[in-house]
Amino acid sequence: MTLDLEKMGVCHAEAPEIGSGGRHAAGEDPVKREQILAGAKRVFMQKGFDATSMNEVTREAGVSKGTIYVYFTNKEDLFAAMISAERDKIIDVGRNALEDGRPIEKSLYDYGIAMVRGITSEYTIRAMRGVIGVFDRMPKLSRAFFEATPDNGLTVLKTYLDRQVAAGVVEIDETECAAHQFLALCTAGIFKQRLFGKIESEPPRAVIEATVTRAVDAFLRIYPLKPA
Repeated sequence: MTLDLEKMGVCHAEAPEIGSGGRHAAGEDPVKREQILAGAKRVFMQKGFDATSMNEVTREAGVSKGTIYVYFTNKEDLFAAMISAERDKIIDVGRNALEDGRPIEKSLYDYGIAMVRGITSEYTIRAMRGVIGVFDRMPKLSRAFFEATPDNGLTVLKTYLDRQVAAGVVEIDETECAAHQFLALCTAGIFKQRLFGKIESEPPRAVIEATVTRAVDAFLRIYPLKPA
């Protein structure tokens, strides 16, 4: 199985090519692509990866079988693209929380809330379980889900921490390591229990807020702010 990294969202594509008459080139209409992904999400959420067929996705999305294969090579490609699109939404919320010019503790808190809510959502947990379940048969799909990409929750946080170090707000020798540590603190006691079913539904907002508050406090004890 070969995965199309551009369709997975691992790298950002250039603006879609527009043909004569203002029509999108085959496979380049973003509205049609989103329509297919939305239909696929509904089917995958209901049936899981293995039980889902491309025929079911075409019916749910309201497109022809020929159309769906213009946009996605196979079910694995479609699943990977769907995961990437949902992951990008979580990352965008987290990135928007990391604003410069306001207290770092506030930015870290808002980022932590966004990330924990995103990765413990019903959709994300089901997707992770599905990917883990097919790892032996489809290792490339699993690695594409879990490996770092040029733009993900970790790199967004690392970039923010780099800016805070450069601005003299905080002193951190290894910002990538620090980003890993903060994410681990934010999900402590929640993520694994959610993934493996001990926590059966999305954690209450109050639980997430308490966990992230403790994470921010612990993080800034490890990496104290510099005196103003």
